[in-house]
Amino acid sequence: MSAKTAQFQSALARAGFYAGPLAAALLLVFGDLVPGKPAVTRMAAVAVLIAVWWLTEAIPLAATSLVPLLALPLLGIADGKATAQQYFNSTIVLFLGGFLIALAMERWNLHRRVALWILRRVGASPGRLLLGFMLATGALSMWISNTATAMMMVPIAMALIQRLEAGETPGIERYRIGILLGIAYGASIGGMGTLIGTPPNLILQQVYSTSFPTAPAIGFGQWVLFGAPVAAAMGLLAWSLLTLRFARGTRSLGVNLETLEREHAGLGRMSREEIAVAVVFVLAALLWLTRSDLRLGGTTLPGWGAPFARLSGGEAKWISDGTVAISMALLLFLIPAREGQRILDREVFARLPWGVVLLFGGGFALAYGFRVSGLAAWLGQGLAGARTLPPVLLVALICLALTFLTELTSNTATTQMILPILAGLATAMRVHPLLLMLPATLSASCAFMMPVATPPNAIVFGTERLSIRQMARAGLALNLMGVVVITAAVWLLAPRVFGADFLSLPSWTGG
Repeated sequence: MSAKTAQFQSALARAGFYAGPLAAALLLVFGDLVPGKPAVTRMAAVAVLIAVWWLTEAIPLAATSLVPLLALPLLGIADGKATAQQYFNSTIVLFLGGFLIALAMERWNLHRRVALWILRRVGASPGRLLLGFMLATGALSMWISNTATAMMMVPIAMALIQRLEAGETPGIERYRIGILLGIAYGASIGGMGTLIGTPPNLILQQVYSTSFPTAPAIGFGQWVLFGAPVAAAMGLLAWSLLTLRFARGTRSLGVNLETLEREHAGLGRMSREEIAVAVVFVLAALLWLTRSDLRLGGTTLPGWGAPFARLSGGEAKWISDGTVAISMALLLFLIPAREGQRILDREVFARLPWGVVLLFGGGFALAYGFRVSGLAAWLGQGLAGARTLPPVLLVALICLALTFLTELTSNTATTQMILPILAGLATAMRVHPLLLMLPATLSASCAFMMPVATPPNAIVFGTERLSIRQMARAGLALNLMGVVVITAAVWLLAPRVFGADFLSLPSWTGG
């Protein structure tokens, strides 16, 4: 991050520190959004405070996320016990279990082996090597943190780039930009493919169930059927864009795979611990994908979750994707490793992102407050004028707004704020909530222009081998492509995957 950017963010944080409480206080004193229902105005004030502090990062995001625990019970909006329960639920269990599996992959270096295996097999031409970096990054980012993925892939890329720079290879100045941007884009795009790939996907799952408690849950396999094609389309477009802009005309670049072969050889044979982690990872992925029924056109493949629950005397809903995640994570604490260790041990808990867990919880508590106070319904009615717009245009506008908003703000915090509002708007418009919530969620992962937009962007920018202008020019085109791809996917693919008519309001909304 440049000194000028850091200075701007510091000034923004100072302004937000005072602006948030001031705006909330003015709303509490002078506002009366719904006469006779003071909880609506009070919840709006809490939302304004949290929104300003989140967007400006006036205090740490996790600290802001604790505000609902204090504000909702003190202002008579919601019971303190019920609010606290929003901070630990099945979605957070899924996140923690998935993260523990990812940390096991990192601890025993399985993720590096997978990345190098992909890179060595795509070929040595500039376009193919770029594809290899994007495929490896995207495939890993579907399962582990996009930040960790980018941090692991950048040194591999820099080793190759430095070798080419030392040989004064013609065209390397352009090509290195393409490689670094390919890693950043691959990390963000890959996360769209699975529920655990990026926080906004998990936020959608929980906000959806919080806003509509009787709605059918969004399953892991169901999401993959929708998210993976979107990620594949975006990845193909990103690779084509970067190849045309940075790798075209570089057939004589002289790229070879010696560096990658040497790094792969340095890993040695696959250890027993790596094999154990790989088996658990594959088993977890299979159990996630097959837990609930999968609809493939007119065919439905029955999942194992409901029969297993009935066999054990329980109900189908008792077994969730979080159940799978924790069972697989616990298995890693039982499998022995070298020198009397286990695949995972107590030290791993210090590496879990507890700040993100609190950020999740704060957003879920905010969504809960929106619903029980009546603020979501009031906002939906206030925005109901949007019903005059053609639905496909509204979806595109949501994509456009979220894509560019998250260039400057945390995509996690942004989706936490916007999804409850869109849930209320969908009810007021009498359309399926996913028609509006899906495009917002996916678009939050499509911020490709600015270094501050996502951690992968910041990581590749930190190599000091590309400028903000270069990143912004390529990212702008991909941002706009994302609007088109996501709009088309929500309009054409999502209704089939989720088995619903998106242009009508389901009965379970209560609207």
